[in-house]
Amino acid sequence: MNYERQQITRKETTVKTVSLTTEPFTCPSCVKKIEKALTFKDGVQAVRVLFNSSRVQITYDDAKASPEELAETVTKLGYPVLRVA
Repeated sequence: MNYERQQITRKETTVKTVSLTTEPFTCPSCVKKIEKALTFKDGVQAVRVLFNSSRVQITYDDAKASPEELAETVTKLGYPVLRVA
């Protein structure tokens, strides 16, 4: 039997965290809306929305998502992102 070695190439991934600052939230349901939408995005591992400071902290796999894509998702929900850090 002839067994050949196969090389499997994988893109290196890194788990990163980004913090988005948005315009002020108007109600607690804003928090749930953002959490739900981001949780279903491919690559997102954790979401924390801080109501009082209008910040969204997202832990994500950088091979599947980018800060720009995540900010665009939040903006499309009606919460314009003012700062990405």
